[in-house]
Order: sequence, then C-alpha cells, then structure tokens
Amino acid sequence: MTQLIYDGTFEGLLTAIFEIYERRLTHVKLVKGEYYSTALFDDLIKIDTDDTRAGRVLKGLRQKLSSTAVQRLYIAHLAEIDGDDDNIVGYIRYVFDTQQNIEEDYGNRYVLRVSEIVQMMRRERHRMEAFVRFKKLKDDTFYAAVQPDFNVLPMLIKHFKNRYADQKWIIYDLKRGYGLYYDLHDTQFISLDFSAQKAAGNVIAAYCEDEGIYQHLWKNYFNSVNIPARKNTKLHLRHIPKRYWKHLTEKI
Repeated sequence: MTQLIYDGTFEGLLTAIFEIYERRLTHVKLVKGEYYSTALFDDLIKIDTDDTRAGRVLKGLRQKLSSTAVQRLYIAHLAEIDGDDDNIVGYIRYVFDTQQNIEEDYGNRYVLRVSEIVQMMRRERHRMEAFVRFKKLKDDTFYAAVQPDFNVLPMLIKHFKNRYADQKWIIYDLKRGYGLYYDLHDTQFISLDFSAQKAAGNVIAAYCEDEGIYQHLWKNYFNSVNIPARKNTKLHLRHIPKRYWKHLTEKI
C-alpha cells in the first residue's frame, strides 16, 4: 500500500491521480496533511500540487464525463468526509480504465458512494439556504454564522448573491474558520480574526442599534404563525434538526 500525502485541495487530488498513473501505482491511499519523511515508511509519497498536471487530468475527465459529472466529483471532494478521498480516486480511476460511460453505473461502489455524498451535500446546501439568519452590523453589512455538517459554503454563492444582491453580507463557517463576503459586486472567501472575547458566533457588540428590534419582530412573527394544536415535534425536528437551532433567531 502506497500512501499519497496531499494538501487537501481538489487540484492536489487531481495531481495525485497523475502521479498514480505516471508511477503505475496499484494499491494507494490518499491522506491529507503534512509530509514527514521517515525511513520506517518508505511507501509514503509527497504530492506537490501542480496546476499543469491537475489540468491534464481534469481535461481527461471532461473528455469522458459530462460537465455535471465533473461538478459532482468536485462537490463530493468538498464534503471533506474522512476516508472518502479514496472513493473519489477509485471513481476517477474507473473512469479512465473503462471505455464505457460510467456515470450511472451504480453497481460500482465508487460511483454509488459519490452519488450518496452529492445527495448529502445537496441536502445540507438546501438547509443552509433555509436556515441562514442575517444580523445587521454597524457598518450596514449583514452577518450570519453557520456550522454546516459539510463544507457547503462554495455551493451557496449563487443563491445568496442572487437573493441579496443589494446588500453587503458575510456568511461565516465557524467550524472551518472561513466565510463568504459579498461587497455588492463580487463574492470572495475570507478568514476573520476573532479575539477570545468576541467569538465568530457572538458579534453582539458590532450589531447596529435597530437589530434588536428586527429580531424581536421576527420572533413575534414566528410565534404568531405557530399553531399549538398542530404541534408535531418529531416532524419539526426532522426538518429543523436541533444542531441548527443556536443560529436561528426564532430559537434563541
């Protein structure tokens, strides 16, 4: 078994695929993290991300897969599920080692697993689109803290940019320490430096003066449309799991 140590990026993964074919490796395992050279593990290979090599692999995938299938591979990689990089590698090797179109070959475990991951990512994206609650800051920027199960922020750009095109906003992933910032023109990835006294999920001191009024109005609206006689706790938890409650204004 040869372990390939890469930087965790999609380009790094594609570079690893290039190395697998160039070195004619058979049994491999992809590992994210730092490379530490040691004589005890001679089967470790450090993968230095190379845009040219990654580009060649991507070009080959585009020749054998539809644009939707290539996008699904990228989404599956974004999920950052431990151990599933090997499934993505297995999928890509299956693509290159087979002459037929494999996109709907769900009898293959790699194709099936990638499909399952993409479905999980899409469900999480829909939840984030529904559960993001913005709070207005003093500089008129709207801020929302989230903690999605998977790394879905890149999948949220189009939805929020279209829906809130007339206001500046930040959606910050507390779990992964980065966020999206929209400045009325472009969206970019950012990383904020929060002090110990002011955590990323608690920026009350930076709220504008009327933010408390808006939150109170939203809570009143939520309570007014709630019908106690139709309360169904199990159904409610199915649609809004408790892990999201701490970032929902109506639940605070």
